[in-house]
Amino acid sequence: MTSAAKRLLDEALALPAPEREKLVVALSDSLVPDEVSLSDDWNSEIQRRLEAVESGKVTPVPWEEAEARIRRALDRD
Repeated sequence: MTSAAKRLLDEALALPAPEREKLVVALSDSLVPDEVSLSDDWNSEIQRRLEAVESGKVTPVPWEEAEARIRRALDRD
């Protein structure tokens, strides 16, 4: 870390928590591309899955349950 970055970090750590949170979000947003380009096929698949959830045809599974299912499936192999 450069001395300028270290100085900024020290100043940021001295801010109140709500200001640090805003700073973290702003810095994080600066690292994420503004736009993700997906193929038409992926956009169609995302739309299809979203409609299935919104219509009630599919019930989402909490991540913890999905992860447990994946681990059980992998343990069988």
